[in-house]
This record gives sequence, C-alpha cells and structure tokens, in this order.
Amino acid sequence: MLKNGCPGSSEIKQPKPEDIACRHCGKELEIWSDETEINCKFCGKPNMRVIGPTCLDWCAFAKECVGEEKYRRVKGGASN
Repeated sequence: MLKNGCPGSSEIKQPKPEDIACRHCGKELEIWSDETEINCKFCGKPNMRVIGPTCLDWCAFAKECVGEEKYRRVKGGASN
C-alpha cells in the first residue's frame, strides 16, 4: 500500500467544498466532497447528493486508508 494511501482516496481524505443549489428553495449551498447530505441553512430541508463509485466500493483496505469514521460517513452508515 502507498505510504499516504492511493490517489483515489485523496478526495475523501482531503475534501473540497462544492456549491450546489438547494432542491427545495434554490438558494446556493456549500457541500463538501465527502458529504452525502446537508440541511439547507435557508429553508432547513435536506439535500442529498449521490457520490459516484469510489475506491471505498472495491478496495479491501478502504477503511484503514481513509479511517473508520470517514468511511462510514461517505458510505452512508453502511457497515461493509
């Protein structure tokens, strides 16, 4: 395994902010690349985002690479 993990895990280990529009009120929200859901700070309603396939879906070392807490958060609480 690479010393700092695989290149595919960098988006999870070092998340970046993204701007999305609230699906309910249209206001601009900030969501981080490792988050799947946020509540709108304007209308209070939840906004979910689908994270496409990542190394967490297939790598046998994913939990150890990104850490248990981040693994569970990104996978939506699933215990794979």
